[in-house]
Amino acid sequence: MKLLKNWNLPDLREAGKRTRGAVERVDTFMIPANAVNMGEGKHYWISTYGCQANERDSETLAGILETLGYGQAESPETADVILVNTCAIRENAMDKVLGELGSFKRIYNARPDVIIGVAGCMAQEDEFVKRVLAHYPWVRLLFGTHNIQDLPALLAEAMDSQERVVHIYSRQGEVYENLPVKRFGKHKAWVNIMYGCDKFCTYCIVPYTRGKQRSRRMDDILEEVRQLKEDGYREVTLLGQNVNAYGKDLDEGLDFARLLEKTAQTGIERIRFMTSHPWDFTQEMIDVIARYDNIMPYIHLPLQSGDSDVLRRMGRRYSAEEYKGLFDAIVKRIPNVAVSTDIIVGFPNESDEAFQHTLDMVKACRFDSAFTFIYSPRPGTPAAEMEDPVSMDVKRARLQELNSVWNELALEKMKAYEGRIVQVLVDGPSKRNPGVLSGYTETNKLVNFTGTGVKAGDIVPVYITAAKTFSLDGEMAGPTR
Repeated sequence: MKLLKNWNLPDLREAGKRTRGAVERVDTFMIPANAVNMGEGKHYWISTYGCQANERDSETLAGILETLGYGQAESPETADVILVNTCAIRENAMDKVLGELGSFKRIYNARPDVIIGVAGCMAQEDEFVKRVLAHYPWVRLLFGTHNIQDLPALLAEAMDSQERVVHIYSRQGEVYENLPVKRFGKHKAWVNIMYGCDKFCTYCIVPYTRGKQRSRRMDDILEEVRQLKEDGYREVTLLGQNVNAYGKDLDEGLDFARLLEKTAQTGIERIRFMTSHPWDFTQEMIDVIARYDNIMPYIHLPLQSGDSDVLRRMGRRYSAEEYKGLFDAIVKRIPNVAVSTDIIVGFPNESDEAFQHTLDMVKACRFDSAFTFIYSPRPGTPAAEMEDPVSMDVKRARLQELNSVWNELALEKMKAYEGRIVQVLVDGPSKRNPGVLSGYTETNKLVNFTGTGVKAGDIVPVYITAAKTFSLDGEMAGPTR
């Protein structure tokens, strides 16, 4: 593979550096002269992998493309620009991305002028980029998480030069405001409050792919929420790699509890946030959530392991006992709160005893839901260098046992909803049954229900008739609002 001088390739070591310098803030979005209206009569397709932050980034990519004149294609086959926005959290995500990129070869063979590009966190990993450059010549554009705003110039360069364009920056990052956006939803919206992460958990690639922690100004966030409310949105989710650390990098003495309260005071009907790190979850946050009815009583609180020694080697900064204390404080103070979690099984050298501690914690907390995974080593992270004598068969067996336990406990939590009336924000018809409506409760439970005169965006009282492990069934119990 020949490396061109004008390529900017990722460097994880450089990406892991941190300085105390002020974060650059850019409030204007400029389109180069050679990119104005470049998409007139053309279409784009975006494929998104990963977390809500990636979904929000794809909304920005779509907004930029439509500002250039592109329309949304009905399929990749009819698109002039195809972008794959990637996630680097687990190895199987790479397999899926490479599989999709392989399928695009036939599109390129039929239409060599199509621009196929890769963006997002995976583009920040050097091994992935080298693999794409070596084996996927039809991928003509690669850029990362730090230069989404440069998409017009990157596309123009790819079109004009007929060469591959690779601009991936391994840096701490900036904060860009006023970028175009195309909201994918009509009544629920993602709102970034910060970018990056400085926690450096030993298994996590995000601090390297997303840069250092950078908080947006509170006034900019609140103005975005007010505008969304004015536009008819009924729910916002405040996003960050670690929302609880909001404001720690600012000089104004701000914190997430204050931002959460100010957001609630805008009057928007539903507020959610993710993702939380237990280390930064304060009593003030708990009190604010309990104080405001429009802050939803649902908290995603990643545990990762119920064993203190494993947590120490993960670099999580709390013990199992401290996590349980926080969990108990949340449940005691916030009425009817639902708590979900993340758990990693098979972290290097996880013993039978350590895994049992995780099972014990799950039984003690009785989480409403859990996202469980077998540890996936990410090249460049400290955990990837740790010795690990535990076999994959043992790890799979542990995951199966863990899922069996939490599924049973989650079903008990769901059955407690039977016979109750809950308020459901309607998403629209169910994907599996168009004759049934679906939406989410205040505690983030999926509800499939029957009713008439209901549309997406309505909030509907629903009487719960039956509970399943992952959803509730019901029937409309009153007028919408």
